[in-house]
Amino acid sequence: MVDYGINFWSNNDFIIEDGVVKIGTQTKPALIDIVKDIRDQGYRGPLLLRFPHLIKNQIDKIFNCFEHSIKEYNYKGAFKAVFPLKVNQMPNFVLPLVELSQDRCYGLEAGSKAELILAMAYTNKNSPITVNGFKDKEMISLGFIAANMGHEITLTIEGLNELETIIEVAKDFNPPYPNIGLRIRLHSTGIGVWAKSGGINSKFGLNSTELLEAIALLEKHNLLSHFTMIHFHIGSQISDISPLKKAIREAGNIYAELRKMGAKNLKCVNIGGGLAVEYTQHPGINHRNYTLSEFSGDVVFSLREIVKNKKEPEPDIYIESGRFIAASHAVLIAPVLELFSQEFDEKALKLKDKNPPLIEELNDLYKSINEKNAIEYLHDSLDHMESLLTLFDLGYIDLQDRSNTEVLVHLLIKKVIKTLKHKNHNEILRIQEQVQERYLLNCSFFQSLPDYWGLGQTFPVMPLDRLNKRPNRSASLWDITCDSDGEIAFDSSKPLFLHDVDVTKEDYFLGFFLVGAYQEVLGMRHNLFTHPTEFSVVLDPDLNKGYEITNILEAQTILDALDDIDYDTKEIERRLKLRIEEREDLNEESKKDLLGRLYVMLSENVYLKTITPLE
Repeated sequence: MVDYGINFWSNNDFIIEDGVVKIGTQTKPALIDIVKDIRDQGYRGPLLLRFPHLIKNQIDKIFNCFEHSIKEYNYKGAFKAVFPLKVNQMPNFVLPLVELSQDRCYGLEAGSKAELILAMAYTNKNSPITVNGFKDKEMISLGFIAANMGHEITLTIEGLNELETIIEVAKDFNPPYPNIGLRIRLHSTGIGVWAKSGGINSKFGLNSTELLEAIALLEKHNLLSHFTMIHFHIGSQISDISPLKKAIREAGNIYAELRKMGAKNLKCVNIGGGLAVEYTQHPGINHRNYTLSEFSGDVVFSLREIVKNKKEPEPDIYIESGRFIAASHAVLIAPVLELFSQEFDEKALKLKDKNPPLIEELNDLYKSINEKNAIEYLHDSLDHMESLLTLFDLGYIDLQDRSNTEVLVHLLIKKVIKTLKHKNHNEILRIQEQVQERYLLNCSFFQSLPDYWGLGQTFPVMPLDRLNKRPNRSASLWDITCDSDGEIAFDSSKPLFLHDVDVTKEDYFLGFFLVGAYQEVLGMRHNLFTHPTEFSVVLDPDLNKGYEITNILEAQTILDALDDIDYDTKEIERRLKLRIEEREDLNEESKKDLLGRLYVMLSENVYLKTITPLE
C-alpha cells in the first residue's frame, strides 16, 4: 500500500482502506465514490469538497486542549476564540462554522467593513467579535453600532489616530460602547515566511511610547474603563514554539505593567493566530514541531507565571487561529486530462529497415535489460541519445531517426525503473527527475492553490484510488492555464509518484488536501478560471451511503465570469450575434445553427470537460 504520508498530515481525518482514500469517521465513505456520485449528476471539471464535521473537530480540539491546560495549571482566566474571516469568508464555510460552534465562546474577527458586517450578522450571541486592521471613522462607527446591538465587540487599535477617532465617534453614540484593545508591537518575532508580522518593524501595533500615550488619551477622555484587551500577532504558521513563548513573556509583562498604571479593566490577552498546520507528506520535513497540547500548555503556564510574579490577576486568553480551524475542511479534486508522454510507447517506434548504428544499439539495450545491467544500460542509452541529437543538429540523421531515439530512450528508462522498482536507487530517483511524467490537471493553481504559486507552500496531494498499486511515474503536475508557472514540478527531495494510466479509458483523480485556509479568498482569475464547483459533504450514518451532498454551488459560466469583471455581457452577445449575421457566405440555417451552438457554450462553466472514458 502507498500512503502518501497520510499519517503525517491527516490526523485520521482521512485514511486509506481497500486501496482508496476514505473519510476517517462514521461509515467511512470513500472520496472516489463521492466524486463519482457528483459526476453522475453531470458535474465536470475541478471540484471543491467541504466537510463540515472537520470544522467542528478543529474547534473542539483547540477548546479541549486549552480547557485541559487551564484545569491542569489551575488557571483563573477563561479561554475564548474568534475566527479571522480573512482566512475564509465563503458562506459554505462561515455559516457551518457559526452553527457548529454555538456551544462554545467562539466568535468572528473582522479586518474590513464588509467582514465586520458579516460578523455583526452571524456571530452567535454571547460570543466575541474582534476588529483588527486599519479603520476609518465609518468602520469605527460600525463597531459602536455592533455594541448597541448587544455584541461583545473589541476594536483593536493599530495606531493613535484610530484611538482619537474612537474618542470623536463616542460623542455621537450613547452607551454601551465597544471595548477597546491595543495592539502591541513586540520585539519578539515569529519564524518562517510570515515572521515579519511580528517584531519592532512590523506593519501593525503600538510601541512602548505610543502605549503610554494611548493610556493617557483614554484616561483624559474617561474611556480607560473600556480598555479591556491587549493583542499581538507574531506571524502565521509558526513552526517552532520558542518564538511564541518569548512573545508571551513580553506581552505578559506589558499586560501587568498597564494594569499597574491604572488599566484595571484590562483583563484579556489576545495572542493572535499562528498555530501551524502540518502540510508535509515526507519524513524529516516538518511544518510544525510541537503538539497542540504543548502549544496550549506553554501559553497558559507562561502567562500564569508572569502575572503571578507581578501580583496581577490571570487574564482571559483569546486566540485568533484561522488556518488551524479551516485548512482541513476542504479538498480540491482535480481530474487528470492527459499524460503528456503517453505517446512514447512501442506503437510510436517506427524503425527503418536500415537504422543508424547508435539507434540499433539503443534497440538492443532496450531488449536486453535485466536487473544486473539496468544502471549500466541506462547510462549508455543517455550517452547514445546525446550523440544522436548532435548528429541530428549536424544533418546526419533525419526526423524519424530523432523520433526513434526519443521513444527508445523513454521506453528504456521506463523499463529500468520497472526492473528496479523494489530497490532503493538514488540514481533512479535522479533519472526520474529528468524524465518526469507530466500530468495535465483540469484546474488552475492560480485560482485554487495560490499559496503554492506565490509562496511555494506545498499541499498534500495523492490519487483517490489505486493505492494498493505501486505508482511508478515521477510526476510533475500542470494546470490548464497558459502560464508556465502553473506547474508543480517533480522534486527529488519531496518526490511525488503517480500511476501510469490511460485517461482515454479510465478516470484518474488527484486530491489536494488542507486547502481550506486562504486559498479561496486569495485565488485569482488567471485566464478567467473561477472558483471550482463546490459541494458540502455531510456525514449521516442513517443514510444508505453514509453521507449527504448539500450546498451545491456550480462554477460560474463564461458569461457570469465576464459579467463579474464588469463586461456588458448583453453587448458581448449582441456583437457575437452581429458577426455571424453579417456573414454573407452562410445561409440562414447555418447562421441559426452557429448561434445555437455559441449560446450553449456561453452558458457552460469556464473549465474544460474531461475526456469520457471508453466503455
